[in-house]
Amino acid sequence: MKVFERMDRSVAFGDEERMLIDAVRTLVRDQIAPRAAGYDKSGEFPWDNVKAINALGLNAMFVPEAYGGAPMSYGAYLECVREISKACASTGVIWATNFHAMKPLVDWGNEEQKNRLLPKVAAGALASLVITEPTAGSDATGMKTSFKPDGDGIIVNGGKTFITNGGHADLLLLFGKWTEIADSKASISVLVLEKGTPGFSVVREEDKMGLRASSTATLAFDNCRVPRANLLCNPGDGLKILLASLNKSRPSVAAHALGIARGALEDAVNYINERKQSGRKIVEFQGIQFMLADMATDLAQCEAWLWYVASMVDSGATDFGVESSMLKMRASDIAMRITTDALQLHGGYGYIKDFRAERLMRDAKITQIWEGTNQIHRQLIGRSFLKK
Repeated sequence: MKVFERMDRSVAFGDEERMLIDAVRTLVRDQIAPRAAGYDKSGEFPWDNVKAINALGLNAMFVPEAYGGAPMSYGAYLECVREISKACASTGVIWATNFHAMKPLVDWGNEEQKNRLLPKVAAGALASLVITEPTAGSDATGMKTSFKPDGDGIIVNGGKTFITNGGHADLLLLFGKWTEIADSKASISVLVLEKGTPGFSVVREEDKMGLRASSTATLAFDNCRVPRANLLCNPGDGLKILLASLNKSRPSVAAHALGIARGALEDAVNYINERKQSGRKIVEFQGIQFMLADMATDLAQCEAWLWYVASMVDSGATDFGVESSMLKMRASDIAMRITTDALQLHGGYGYIKDFRAERLMRDAKITQIWEGTNQIHRQLIGRSFLKK
């Protein structure tokens, strides 16, 4: 695995970032990894892991210093996502969702909102990005949740589904449609809903194939009254906020997928260097070496693209939607392929729960579906080449 060790060393991080990343790796090794199989089996929300992550102050890395944060680069954030996800994909997406949900507040919120809400985020509040509805998945513009202005408040009615952290979040970045704007897309708006708001309820949490310890919830809003002060920007500004936030969350999904893939490859390499058939190590067979060559090459090239997109974001680029889609699509496809091949390399043992190969394959599948299915991303990428 020297090629990956060299790649990891080549990524430019500051001294403080390196120290934090090392601390995350220690946390992963000592606490998160040993608990992963148990949480996958029970499906319980991994509060021990969340508390340990908050003890490191990881949420502070994407909150500005003025609001209690200790900001670091987007690249450092992606590295932390990848390291946590390699050990426990459920915990990785729980923490990453804090960024997905609250970065729009950092980028688009006014000073009053930031002063009131961001210190809670920096201190470890759990957040949720609330977009998907039963009839609005990859095409989020089809959402039906309504925001009706009412004096100094907003009345929210509707329902959402497949919401990560939805059953436990302190702060929910909620998208809906402003009732006073007739145009469907132009009416999309966004507000922050706080835990405990009357009329907000968790209908159920899903029993899933993978990411079993991550809360994926169906939510209901029945005449929820949210302060008008919690509306981000103006009514109808939701679509631009949504698209901008997805462009930054999709590389995060890629880092999550690549962490799963790296874990699967490392496990497979260790296994086939120990397991023997016909008097030879499995890794000595040419056909197996060909499989490894494809797995490692695809993973290395995709990780290089991850750091390229991270550098775009950290340099202040605003137009990286296509690059983000390319990264999310390819990373998730590779994760599914590598975890499947890694299970194959384990033979029958890969199919039983004594080894984590089968868990990694289950966890990888969702990365091809959420944050826009890969079919949607292929369409977005291909459409970008149309000459205007």
